[in-house]
Order: sequence, then structure tokens, then C-alpha cells
Amino acid sequence: DFIIFILVYSVLFLVGLVLNSFTLWFHCCQPQRNASKSLMIYLKNLTAADFLLCLSLPLRIIHYATKPATIHLLYCSFGASILFLNMYASILFMGYIALNRYFKVVRPFGAFFLLTKRAACITSMTTWVFLLTPMTAYSTVLLKTLKSNGSEDRCEDLHSDSVKLIYRTLHIGASAVFLLVFFSMVFSYYSASRRVLQAQQRQSTSFSSRKLQKSRRKMLVLICIFCICFIPYHLIRLLYTFLEQLGSSDRVFYYLMEFTTIVSVLNVCLDPLVYFVFCKDFRVHLRLSLRSFRVRTENEARRSNEEQLRSINLNHNGTLS
Repeated sequence: DFIIFILVYSVLFLVGLVLNSFTLWFHCCQPQRNASKSLMIYLKNLTAADFLLCLSLPLRIIHYATKPATIHLLYCSFGASILFLNMYASILFMGYIALNRYFKVVRPFGAFFLLTKRAACITSMTTWVFLLTPMTAYSTVLLKTLKSNGSEDRCEDLHSDSVKLIYRTLHIGASAVFLLVFFSMVFSYYSASRRVLQAQQRQSTSFSSRKLQKSRRKMLVLICIFCICFIPYHLIRLLYTFLEQLGSSDRVFYYLMEFTTIVSVLNVCLDPLVYFVFCKDFRVHLRLSLRSFRVRTENEARRSNEEQLRSINLNHNGTLS
């Protein structure tokens, strides 16, 4: 029943792992001179969240591929928690990136502290603690109050009354976080667009106007990726929870939930595009790497052709003699 899910998650895992490993390698091994320090911290945390989300996917794939109760319990206790923890970490850090650009473009002098490296570090650490605390509490209470008869299909079937309360509270909080980030990103883009329009009406210098337009386009890319990945999941999640409360949720909504979860996981492949758009050093390094790879491939192909020609000539000369 889950062969499509297994294949899609496998592709997302492989592609996301390659892209985010390259991005992390760039973070750790290459100097970044042209990007603001606070923005780089948020981008690094976004990449780390995506990388950790990638690492949680094999357990989800195994969960779909096999039926042992131990795998099901392991997935429900840790795998699902890690996946959704890093999903909401990605949501929050995308929101921070949008606000960082908003303050940079619209209020560059009125929020100086928020654009500093120290503020970004404090915000990032607070975010991880904020996310880890409830997820750890959920996993701990689930393991302590586990009710299992070995025939459960869904993680919700393992929930005791206390875990159900925590689970509902977590989903309400997660939905509130999503809505807060979504509206803040829309506000940031609207404010940046208005600033661009005002600059054009004042007939400011062409360089300043182009710079503002470029910032607006970058924010638009960020918002598009955010909407594509996370809006479908939260809409179906809301409907699924509502129908479940009425006792009328069916298999169709279960598969819709699984499909929109796949779409949300797609962000591990799309978020490197955010890094490409927002970091000039990354774009330069990526172009140099691709150029170097192309030159190396061409040189290897040329050497291979030369060796083949040399071998043909030797065989031809041997035949003549």
C-alpha cells in the first residue's frame, strides 16, 4: 500500500542529503564575506534543520516498508517527533530570514540590535530549546504510558489520554506558530514591496531602486517555497483533526495527510535554493564548483579519447607490419 511513499521518501532523502551536505560543507569549510552575519546564522540553522530532517527519513521509510511492532513504536516515539521538530524549525528559521530582510530593507536603523550576530545566536538557541522541550515531553510520556496490542496502524492508536492531551496541545501550538510565521512573512513582503514603490515614486538612484527590487524578489522566492511546502499540510491537518473529533475521518484523509506530509518534506530539496538566492558567496562557489567539475569531466573525456586513438593506431600499425 505504501510503495509510492517509500519511493518518494527515498528520492527526497537522497536528493536532500546531497544538497544539504554540500550546503553544510560550504558553511563549515568556506569563508562567507558578502552576507550579513545574522542572516548567515539563520541560514546555517535552516540547513541544519533540513539535514536533520533528512536523517530522520530512513526510519520513516523502514516504518512504511516493514510491520514489526518495534519499528512502529520506534518511529512513533522518535522518528515522527524528529521529523516534525525539524519541520517547524525550518518554518521558524524561514520566518526569521524574512524578518531579517524586512528590518534590513524597511527599518535598517530602527532595529539595529535585531540584525546583530548576538541577537541571531540568542534567537536560534531559544528556538531549538522551545522546540525540543515539548517534543521531548511528548516522547517521554508516550513511552511511559504506552498502550499497545500490536495491531495499530497509526501512531495515534498508541496514545493514552494524557498523551492525547499533549498531542492536541502540540498541534494547536504548531498551527499557531505556522500562522504567526506565515502572516509575518506576508507582512514583510508587503512592506518591502511598498518601500520599493516609494523609492520608485521618489525617483531615487537607479542603484538603490534595483537593490530594493532585488531584496523583494528574494523574499518572494522564500515565501513561494514556504507556501508550496507548508500550506497544504496545515490545511489538511486542520480538516483531519476536525473530522477526527467528529469521528468521521476516513482513509482518504489519512492518505491526504501522508501526501501533504511528503510535500512538506520537499522543503529539504527546495531550501538550498533559499541559500542560493540569499548568499552571493554560495552562488559564486557553486558556479566555480560546477565549472571545475565540467572542466575535469571534459579533460577526462579528452584523455580517454586520446588513449582510444592511440590504441587504434597501435593496433593498425601492428596489423600493417
